[in-house]
Amino acid sequence: MKQGRIETITTRIISTIFVVVALAVFKPFGLDAWQWQAYVHLVVLGVIGFSICLMTDIILKYVVKMPRSFKKGVEYIIHRNLWFQFINTPLVALGICLYRHFVLSDRVEGNHFSVVNFLETLIIIAFCSFAIGLYWRFKFRSKYLAMELEETRLLNEQLQKLQQDQIVAKPESVAKETEDLPSSTLTLSGTTNESVTLQISNLLFIEAVGNYVKVSHLRDGQVHTDMLRATMKQMEETLQGYPMIVRCHRAFLVNLGQVEQIVSHSGSTQLLIKHCHESLPVSRSNMSQVRAAIHKVS
Repeated sequence: MKQGRIETITTRIISTIFVVVALAVFKPFGLDAWQWQAYVHLVVLGVIGFSICLMTDIILKYVVKMPRSFKKGVEYIIHRNLWFQFINTPLVALGICLYRHFVLSDRVEGNHFSVVNFLETLIIIAFCSFAIGLYWRFKFRSKYLAMELEETRLLNEQLQKLQQDQIVAKPESVAKETEDLPSSTLTLSGTTNESVTLQISNLLFIEAVGNYVKVSHLRDGQVHTDMLRATMKQMEETLQGYPMIVRCHRAFLVNLGQVEQIVSHSGSTQLLIKHCHESLPVSRSNMSQVRAAIHKVS
């Protein structure tokens, strides 16, 4: 059995034990009426919970198409864990409700299946799930940070290689590879008469500022900024033919060819821009787009 699979099963067992201990302490669902038999019921509930956790993993793998993987990065792991809790919590609550109805209703009539009982059970399991999630997040924080740093290091290596390849590429090969792409000279315009003409390789980034966009670019070796009355959507549509220019944040479009370094710190990612002291934020929703652009172009 692979080490990752063993770790997953161990995590599920510890989480199940946590829930069983919480139920043993607070004794909801009328468990105190069963005296010593309550502990037998708690063991059975633990088995039910663990089985549903394994079933949730199967659902994630084959239905949601999100198999367990540490190679896809921290963002994928966090996203998958959220999906796991979203699916697993109501399933566990339903399993416990059915057990309450068919087994625990002999001595406690209030255990018969109903919407109220399901919501009550769902709230209890959701609270336990939230507490468990905080525990595992703290437990694996250092591991996740190490994975995030390694992922950033690999992205920086790919980005630097991509930029170096563009610099040393022969003019003939560049012309052949880019003959079907838009011209390297581009004119950006907004809803008014203002426009900016620039070499696409000299574009640094575009920032949304209210009803305007700020275009930062190089001209004669100096950083210039021009304001256009336009939306980010308009800019994105104009630049969609250039794979090196991607949306890194709802307020920023960046030229990856002008990124000096990708920096990851405490769960946040930033792009350090060449020729200026700007650092652009990368939102979680756009990180996959930046990553895909680097892989695609390289």
